[in-house]
Amino acid sequence: MREIVLDTETTGLDPEQGDRIVEIGAVELLNHMPTGRTFHQYINPERDMPQEAFEVHGLGTEFLRDKPRFAGIANDFLEFISDARLVIHNAAFDMKFINAEFGWLKLPALPWERAVDTLAIARRRFPGSPASLDALCRRFGIDNSSRTLHGALLDSEILAEVYLELIGGRQPDFALSGTIGQNRGASAGQEWRARPRPKALPSRVHPEEASAHADFVASMGEDALWRKIETG
Repeated sequence: MREIVLDTETTGLDPEQGDRIVEIGAVELLNHMPTGRTFHQYINPERDMPQEAFEVHGLGTEFLRDKPRFAGIANDFLEFISDARLVIHNAAFDMKFINAEFGWLKLPALPWERAVDTLAIARRRFPGSPASLDALCRRFGIDNSSRTLHGALLDSEILAEVYLELIGGRQPDFALSGTIGQNRGASAGQEWRARPRPKALPSRVHPEEASAHADFVASMGEDALWRKIETG
């Protein structure tokens, strides 16, 4: 199964008010594994960059002036995504901009059902918890320290990692057809058993939480049950 994880940066929030795409970044996944193939393009929006948008992504009018217009990259973008499923964080935002750009070029819109919204997945899995890309990176222990500003390709690469965690981690060639032993490489008649992870998952306990827990246990005295659990 081929999927494209993508992100866009724009001049604002609404293409109907004249806002345009200024950057597209996309990462290819095959059977939930990154292939190393990417698509990245800065785009001349044919308008000035509002200060509020510049503060988000740092892409200014002068920088974008000599970049190709969307019409010049549309075919390359369509060729890259082909008929793959599109994985997007807050898919409604990016899809409305992409389809607006296609509409201005008289190109067919991308069907909304092609999009997988990781924001919606995160909200279903963790109701009531923050579901921004940064919040999900913290939850899953994904390094996003280089994300000082929004950038379409960097955000796509980070989102690919988040997406794989949201759906249960990287599982290449995982299939339920056939016998379990055959799928896992066991010989016929053997019962498959789970094996330890080759690399332990990073702790999801924040240092502040660990410190607060230690202070709480200390306040309960030497006979606290937690002390016996932690040393037992």
